[in-house]
Amino acid sequence: MGDGTVNEELDQMLSNLADAGCGQEELEHAAQLYETGDAEALLRHFRKCRSRRMDELHEVQRKVDRLDFLIRQKTKAIP
Repeated sequence: MGDGTVNEELDQMLSNLADAGCGQEELEHAAQLYETGDAEALLRHFRKCRSRRMDELHEVQRKVDRLDFLIRQKTKAIP
């Protein structure tokens, strides 16, 4: 495998992480792990990133639930 393929693979991985909402620090850490070849540590990092995105998703869901509550309250109040 030539350097071009490795660079393309790294670029694609970083692009996917960015698309998933990962921040610059997470991207840099992923790149470091990729470049060291530590696949197990990279997988752990992916899982941590996923966990953070799920936490964000749950927080947004709580906000939507609050809005739904307000909508239901106002809907009931309209004669």
